[in-house]
Amino acid sequence: MSETIFSKIIDREIPADIVYEDDQCLAFKDINPQAPTHFLVIPRKPIPKLSDADQEDKELLGHLLLVAGQVAREQGLEDFRLNVNNGAGASQTVFHLHVHVLGGRPFSWPPG
Repeated sequence: MSETIFSKIIDREIPADIVYEDDQCLAFKDINPQAPTHFLVIPRKPIPKLSDADQEDKELLGHLLLVAGQVAREQGLEDFRLNVNNGAGASQTVFHLHVHVLGGRPFSWPPG
């Protein structure tokens, strides 16, 4: 996988407002927030998009969701939305798997 802005954040080559970090993932505030609270949870392992994950990534994918919920609670969110874009046609712009966590305002359905 080619280097992305997220791999540069992981390597501390560019700054980010990191709100959580462990040996498997990072969570940081989105630089273009779409809600009062908007952060991303990314794996340290470079997986371009969700459809590129495989069976060996099962625990990592679950960990990302658990971290998303934990950090959402720490950010004071009771209600929140998770979003994962898979591919350019789904508006994925950075090809390093990431979970958007958005909250702090009402959301409508269907999205986008």
